[in-house]
Amino acid sequence: MISKLPRWVEYGAFILALVAGIVNSIGLLGFKHQSISHLSGTATLLGTGLVNATFSDVLHLSIIIFSFLVGAAISGYFLRSGALKLGRNYGGLLYLEVVFLIGATYFLTQGSSYGIYLASVACGLQNALASTYSGAIIRTTHLTGIFTDLGIMLGAKFSGKPFDQRKALLLLLIVTGFIAGGTLGAYLYALFNFQALLIPAGICLLLALSYSIYSSKVGG
Repeated sequence: MISKLPRWVEYGAFILALVAGIVNSIGLLGFKHQSISHLSGTATLLGTGLVNATFSDVLHLSIIIFSFLVGAAISGYFLRSGALKLGRNYGGLLYLEVVFLIGATYFLTQGSSYGIYLASVACGLQNALASTYSGAIIRTTHLTGIFTDLGIMLGAKFSGKPFDQRKALLLLLIVTGFIAGGTLGAYLYALFNFQALLIPAGICLLLALSYSIYSSKVGG
């Protein structure tokens, strides 16, 4: 079991969860009340759509799911490992996420569905950035697995097993970041409509720059 988690992982997880919360909030408020950062609801809509919806609706939902998969595949190709490690190409992937979010902003402001597809690629890419810490799956674009891990940890603690406080802190930071992102996203959407997506794009850009600088200093 990992006993000490690098601080950059905690900070990065919180910020990425904040970004995902903002993006998902904007999607829910501005694009057919549809989630972007995770696929459970989209997959359910696809399933029901096979019975009740038109072919175009089914195709649209299928492309959203495929787009998320493409984003995760991009991360998988460049990282080639699930282990969190300083020096991996997280910065480069964050720059790509910035590009996808800017593209999503452009197309959504034009009323094009391509925007939602690019936003889904961005979320899939981000969700695959961080993988495992001390046996926990780190996912920053949705909270189901996070709450599951927290529940397992609490149950284990009540049964007398050791409680990993650092891992619990990481999971709680992700929860806090995602919820805060949802709040901020609602506020930003009310002010800027779909152009609010430029805010999480800017956050990703700053995070990528910070990671690149930090990695070069520590690694060098």
